Amino acid sequence: MTAADDARHMRHALALGVRGLGTTWPNPAVGCVIVADGRIVGRGWTQPGGRPHAEVRALAQAGHAARGATAYVTLEPCAHHGHTPPCAGALIAAGIARVVTAVQDPDPRVSGRGHAMLRDAGIEVTEGIEAQAARAAHLGFVTRVTKGRPMVTLKLATTLDGRIATATGESRWITGPQARRAVHALRLSHDAVMVGAGTVRADDPDLTVRDLGAAHHPVRVVLDTGLSADPSCRLGRTARAVPVWLCHGPQATAAARAAWEATGARLIDCAAPDGQVSAAAALQALGSAGLTRVLCEGGGHLAASLLRAGLVDVLVAFGAGRVIGGDGRPAVASLGVTALADAPMFRLDEVAEIGGDVMARWTRV
Repeated sequence: MTAADDARHMRHALALGVRGLGTTWPNPAVGCVIVADGRIVGRGWTQPGGRPHAEVRALAQAGHAARGATAYVTLEPCAHHGHTPPCAGALIAAGIARVVTAVQDPDPRVSGRGHAMLRDAGIEVTEGIEAQAARAAHLGFVTRVTKGRPMVTLKLATTLDGRIATATGESRWITGPQARRAVHALRLSHDAVMVGAGTVRADDPDLTVRDLGAAHHPVRVVLDTGLSADPSCRLGRTARAVPVWLCHGPQATAAARAAWEATGARLIDCAAPDGQVSAAAALQALGSAGLTRVLCEGGGHLAASLLRAGLVDVLVAFGAGRVIGGDGRPAVASLGVTALADAPMFRLDEVAEIGGDVMARWTRV
């Protein structure tokens, strides 16, 4: 195999792995391609719930053709016994001759051990192929393992002057239908969608995936210190069909807790020392619950709290060709920035026109 072949097959594996985003948590969404004599004999990606793993799926498809073949895996194969035997062992047992990986698994139960296990069995191992793309694909899993929280994607849909609503609160619709459909695709690739209690009270959102023939919906998370949102809202009425998690503080009354529990929602006490539900405390709790990728669709105050705390990993901004003016509601509330050097910085990764609107994807510097 040439370096170009390795890169091509790894890109294929990465494209397969993306299919699992939003469904595999707390496990990573891994892709695997098995190649024998220049021909693809097996493909797989991590299945919903995190099992079977990508390597197992690809090996099952390859069968006897896996012996002497090369396996391309987007993340170092696991080397520990969890709910299933280690994938490194499965690759060895199948007679794979060479394993090409993109990035090392940061999980301390694996980190380097999978590669070592393969090499000890006489398998040639090549690391670091398409590493940058793989780090982006696995950012959620890596962030949960290394920082104890899920990665956060902040979605903004604004006018040209950065407004999300008029002074009266009217916001439907700033962007067009194609941009809104792209937002639903974003939801589909995340484990959870997060908003604040203010958004629930003002908009009564549904936060499910629509118009995409979706087989699953993200967990719907609300940051609500006092459980002030009405349990009869859309989220409460549908909590048994699509999960709703409420991050609250100790001041939530017993009556409010009982009312929300009656809907089937999950209550998570995750207040900071001052009794308020901070974005950092909530994300740590969500990480402990296994979430790896959270899409924030809240209002300006939640966006500001995430940005102030340095918790936004990816920012996806949809811009519409409208101007509301200074009396409109800003996309981000006050950050307290007095020096430009202190403003949160992001690197532009992608720009696309979507139905007359513009989508820009940024990654935190």
